Amino acid sequence: MILLYDRTFEGFLTLVYEVYYKKLKPTAILKEKPTTLILEELIEIKSDEFKAKKVLSAIKKSFPKTSFELILNSFLCDKAEFEIDLLKYIILGFKNSNELFNINIPEVFYLQNLEKELFRNLHKMYGFLRFQELEDGVLYAKLESEFNLVYLLGKHFFKRLNNQNFIIHDIKRELAFIKNNLEIKVERILEFNEPNYSKEEEKFTKLWNRFFSATTIESRTNKKCQQNLVPLIYRTYMTEFI
Repeated sequence: MILLYDRTFEGFLTLVYEVYYKKLKPTAILKEKPTTLILEELIEIKSDEFKAKKVLSAIKKSFPKTSFELILNSFLCDKAEFEIDLLKYIILGFKNSNELFNINIPEVFYLQNLEKELFRNLHKMYGFLRFQELEDGVLYAKLESEFNLVYLLGKHFFKRLNNQNFIIHDIKRELAFIKNNLEIKVERILEFNEPNYSKEEEKFTKLWNRFFSATTIESRTNKKCQQNLVPLIYRTYMTEFI
């Protein structure tokens, strides 16, 4: 049996509800309909707010805080195939929450390592994210990343940029963390037009690129070492590599 859901957290919680109460035993969980012929039964799970809230309430009540955070963080690893392991992890927690920290259990070990990989990527992005000033003074940063880091990055820079308004925009996921005065929110950006940058920003971008080029010693350039320290995926919107 293969289950299909709509990629949303609410949809996944609905899936958990259906599996738990109908005693389904899926062998795989898919985010989109397969394009090839499959011999197993395919069941599409439609998001249900009531069922999702019931599962979420039960998790918050029964699971330790760190385990609940692990569930949320796993869902940010949206390019990984985590669903079947996360389902087993949640069912395990309902049976015996003490087992949620037993790394001898495959799904616990896998999800804990996935979370560590998420935080490694997040830590790198703290240093690789580049803000640019727009005409209205708002700081704007674009990114592409393996994991969905928009919310975690937004929380980090909200504490560090004080009263400065800013936008962190994940281009491929069409998501943006927006801080406007005292309001913070994550919104989906379906249409994107390149914003207008301030004249000061254009000037400092040129100065930074000139500095980066001037301090480069061609004879000591090591492309392989540079790519290990700053992987290509992070360079797309870094000022010094544009």
